Amino acid sequence: MKDGKIRTYKPRDVGQGYAFMTPTLFVLLLFVIAPIFYAIFLSLHKVQLLGGTEFHFRGLENYMKVLEDEKAKIALWNTVKYVVIVVPVQTALALILAATLNAGLKAEKAFRIIYFLPTLTSSAVLTLIFMWMYNQNGIVNEFLKFVGLPTYNWLGDPQVALIAIMIMNIWATAPFFMVIYLAALQDVPDSLYEAAQLDGANVFQRFWHITVPNLRPVTSFVVIMGLIGTFQLFDQSFIFSGGSGGPNNSTLTVVLLIYQYAFKNLGTMGYAAALAFMLALVILVATVIQRKFSKEESMY
Repeated sequence: MKDGKIRTYKPRDVGQGYAFMTPTLFVLLLFVIAPIFYAIFLSLHKVQLLGGTEFHFRGLENYMKVLEDEKAKIALWNTVKYVVIVVPVQTALALILAATLNAGLKAEKAFRIIYFLPTLTSSAVLTLIFMWMYNQNGIVNEFLKFVGLPTYNWLGDPQVALIAIMIMNIWATAPFFMVIYLAALQDVPDSLYEAAQLDGANVFQRFWHITVPNLRPVTSFVVIMGLIGTFQLFDQSFIFSGGSGGPNNSTLTVVLLIYQYAFKNLGTMGYAAALAFMLALVILVATVIQRKFSKEESMY
């Protein structure tokens, strides 16, 4: 509206707008919306892929089967442990690294590049590097020996295999979130820190009472992205275990289990689709709950 007049659009202008949107809408429909509905369709059927594709309607049987599947319970428990540990640790580490760089250290740009390098490395390559480091005679165990700590069979011990993946992912993902925090720190007024310093607040008090509260909306975003990413853990677990989820199912995640049912056991494609849809619902619920507890979300 301009000068109190309501602007009207000609049908030709509206048509041109939709014409420009057509490629995007087509891609969205073909690669996002259609696969979602097709996955729901598969989850309600028993799918036979060998000797011709056949669909046998099963209703909610695929969903009820999860309650009796021990491997699904193990995969869900492993995934939950992974999420509960990795998300808070990587978020806290990213915030600490960002605050450290924002404090005006010497060679700050060099440290930014060094910290960010793990994020630039391919996930597959990064996993192979860490597998070499986790070897019985690898760098990690040699370092533990040097400082007098016990060594571990990182790749073959069910008690530590998942922890090994956690350490690798925290090291690789924290720098990415660090950059987000670092950008947000530029918007925190210096006057707040100066006023707190005049009142006698030390470094830790300024960090806890000024930095953390002002970054709550960003922390909410980082946590949500972390939840989505960690619930979808697949490639590292697949490479670590050769696709088996071993040793003793200790690195089996929900997404890896979906892969096994979908592409290794060709008669369980429908069940794999049901697991995938249930995982999507879990991620959605976790995201909604996190947003609910984030009181500052409306700021952005």
